[in-house]
Amino acid sequence: MVNTEIMISTKIFDAINLPTEAEKQGIVNFLFTNLEQYGDKKEDIRKALDYALKETPSFGGFVVVAEDEGLIKGVVVVNRTGMSGYIPDNILVYIATHKESRGEGIGKMLMEETIAYAKGDIALHVEKDNPAKKLYEKYGFTNPYLEMRLKR
Repeated sequence: MVNTEIMISTKIFDAINLPTEAEKQGIVNFLFTNLEQYGDKKEDIRKALDYALKETPSFGGFVVVAEDEGLIKGVVVVNRTGMSGYIPDNILVYIATHKESRGEGIGKMLMEETIAYAKGDIALHVEKDNPAKKLYEKYGFTNPYLEMRLKR
């Protein structure tokens, strides 16, 4: 898909359409750098990517990469949960736009592509102070639950 407003093209990777090892490393590095304080360690990002691509035992998922002349401008990683109804079918694990390209509509384009491609409901986690929260709410995401975790 090509967005003529900002000349960004997107690629969707999944278990059938796999990225090269260099593309995978580029995705991991991009997310690690551009998620900033909302990100995770590279090895955790790689686990989510491998899960989405079914390179580890999983229900799979997909990855959307927005590029401009071969440079990554945005990435989404979605993992399928294998559940439906009581737990959403998909969890949007990571979404990031290049820190120098924010405000150009890339996040909006990534959300629209993700929502169109995903089958079933989508959950995501967002910190209350993350400015991207407004974008998610614009697309109909709500916050019906308080998440609690037991860390071990």
